[in-house]
Amino acid sequence: MKPYLQVEGLTKRIGDRTLFEDISFGIAERQRVGLIARNGTGKTTLLNILAGIEGYEEGSVILRRDLRVAYLEQTPHFAPGSTVLQACMEGHDPLSSQSEREMRAKQVLTMLRISNLDQPIDILSGGQQKRVALARVLITNPDLLILDEPTNHLDLGMIEWFEGYLKRSSMAILMVTHDRYFLERVCSLILELDDERLYAYRGNYSYYLEKRQERIDVANANAARAQNLYRRELEWMRSTPCARSGKAEYRKQSFYELQELARAPQQSEAVRLEVKSTYIGNKIFEAEYVCKAFDDRVILKDFYYNFSRYEKMGIVGDNGTGKSTFIKLLLGLVRPDSGRFVIGETVRFGYYSQEGMEFDEQMKVIDAVRRIAEYVDLGGGRHLSAMQFLSHFMFSPKDQQKYIYKLSGGERRRLYLCTVLMRAPNFLILDEPTNDLDITTLQVLEEYLRDFKGCVIVVSHDRYFMDRVVDHLLVFRGNGVIKDFPGNYTQFREYELLRESEQTSAPSSSQPKRPSANDSDSSSSQRNQNRRPRLTFKQRQEMAALEADIEALEAEKRRIEADLCGGSLSVDEITACAKRLPALNDELDEKSMRWLELSEIENDK
Repeated sequence: MKPYLQVEGLTKRIGDRTLFEDISFGIAERQRVGLIARNGTGKTTLLNILAGIEGYEEGSVILRRDLRVAYLEQTPHFAPGSTVLQACMEGHDPLSSQSEREMRAKQVLTMLRISNLDQPIDILSGGQQKRVALARVLITNPDLLILDEPTNHLDLGMIEWFEGYLKRSSMAILMVTHDRYFLERVCSLILELDDERLYAYRGNYSYYLEKRQERIDVANANAARAQNLYRRELEWMRSTPCARSGKAEYRKQSFYELQELARAPQQSEAVRLEVKSTYIGNKIFEAEYVCKAFDDRVILKDFYYNFSRYEKMGIVGDNGTGKSTFIKLLLGLVRPDSGRFVIGETVRFGYYSQEGMEFDEQMKVIDAVRRIAEYVDLGGGRHLSAMQFLSHFMFSPKDQQKYIYKLSGGERRRLYLCTVLMRAPNFLILDEPTNDLDITTLQVLEEYLRDFKGCVIVVSHDRYFMDRVVDHLLVFRGNGVIKDFPGNYTQFREYELLRESEQTSAPSSSQPKRPSANDSDSSSSQRNQNRRPRLTFKQRQEMAALEADIEALEAEKRRIEADLCGGSLSVDEITACAKRLPALNDELDEKSMRWLELSEIENDK
């Protein structure tokens, strides 16, 4: 493969802070590279250096002669007053065929759902501008494509299209993204920037996770051995001055090297965060035939839903179908046209919005958190100080003393997340929480949500995150059509692909197609979509729990009967089994009867 880019001994400092030091790597023809690092450690700075936007202190960046490079910045910039089409064509080779470029621009913009090409670029939202910028870099057909968080502001359909586009292309790619499925399916080399150093893993994201853990285990084992050796050598160095002066110089030099290794901080995976949530009762919220529209754009139409205790719901759908509006209706930030939301008295919302939170720029990170609480209740009499809580979200003691105006965009989002979680809500509503958060923070948040003793609604385009966190989906299809799917995102996509395959392979008929009960886009489903399900979400959970309980009780019953027939039990054990058996039978009968009741409701025609 032809070498495209070679970085040697690169060092970058900002003031007295070193972002990375003496790092080296290369990118060759058709190679697809993912760059992973925590927020604030220099990912975007490194991309800016490679694109020639920022300088550096030491080292070299060598690009192959005549290499065409395109760079998608995290926050794109356009010439003021440009139309969407002009902004998309901006900076392209004037000698190339204008008509071909324009046709390709229109095609890519259409795939990214930008249709009005004559509107001023200035009036578009930040997400729409990011999509125009993505189209701008794609139509150049570069040799090397550099992408900074390309999936932000793309809906799930666009992400899947873009993923396929990159896999089919011949471009070399260097990308920073938090989308782990994207890394898994597109990249063949993962670079990790950690503690000012760069580590390379020649494989996809799964391979990276495996080998990174091996590296951490080896480093920690070496540090532990060094600490044991250091204790012995320290005794030797502390011997009498006369004796020490006669010792070998090389051994003293080895001691100082060993001391540096022994004092190095051990590496670890993201710690598990458990914060006590406020008690939540059985009544959560009920959406009673809610309608909402903006002019001719229908968001909700006679929408009914009864939310259950401890439910973890994901909301997916194309941009513009009303996902964020639904959340604002629930929170009372937007009023419905008709119908209402009835909220339980014990519900205490925690809301993480796309817009973020306004901080006092002149305040330090630790002070912003202490304004909310000095301590976070973990339950069971355990507490975390504000400093300890921040450390769970990768704010080192030094970072906690930073002024907020010095934080990167990702660090601000991480701080915002801290302020939401530490208020101990019992119902979390997270609107695009994965945008601008690094993978390490996402792992902490995922584990927190999986353990969370409360309710969760997540709006996200991060497929991996949704698969890890939610147990069912509301799918917004637009025009007020909403489908409740009992599974995670991957299961939903498998269902959709199977459904599309069946529709494609179905024989054509001159007779009109009869609406299917499973076709959520049919007119029949349109009429029935807001009808109560035969089993509520809570009842489905109860039924699944009953099946597990009945299986366990039957196993216990078989074990007791076998023990009683075995003749090896003592008198006390026989007495205990004789008492347990009738109670066990009663419990089995009760649970089996309840399961039959629910089964009849589910199968009722």
